[in-house]
Amino acid sequence: MKARNIGIEGIKPPEKTCLDPKCCWHGTVPVRGNIIKGVVVSDKAQKTVVVEKNYLHYLPKYERYERRHSRISAYNPECIDAKKGDMVTIAECRPLSKTKSFVVVEVVSEGKVVK
Repeated sequence: MKARNIGIEGIKPPEKTCLDPKCCWHGTVPVRGNIIKGVVVSDKAQKTVVVEKNYLHYLPKYERYERRHSRISAYNPECIDAKKGDMVTIAECRPLSKTKSFVVVEVVSEGKVVK
C-alpha cells in the first residue's frame, strides 16, 4: 500500500507500510493545524508516545526568559514506531481519544537526544 500525500512539505513518508486506520500516511486521518518537533519521553502506552516540547517564556518584570516544557500525547502508528529518546515531528489531527489529538508524522533523529 502506497503512502498518501498528507500535505506537509519536507516530510518524507515512512518506508514501512501498515493497515492502521488511524495512521496519517496509510489510513484516513487528515492532519491540520500545528506541527511540533519534540523529544519522545515515554513510549510505554500502546500505540501512544508522550512528546515533550521545550520553549522559552518571557517574564516582563525581570526582563528575562524562563525555560518551560509541555507534554503532548500523540498517536504512534506501526509504520513509524518512534521510541523513547527519538526526536519526532507531530501534527495536529482530529481527536483520536480522550488525550490524543496529535499523530507522529516522522522520526527526525533516532537514539538518545540530550536536552
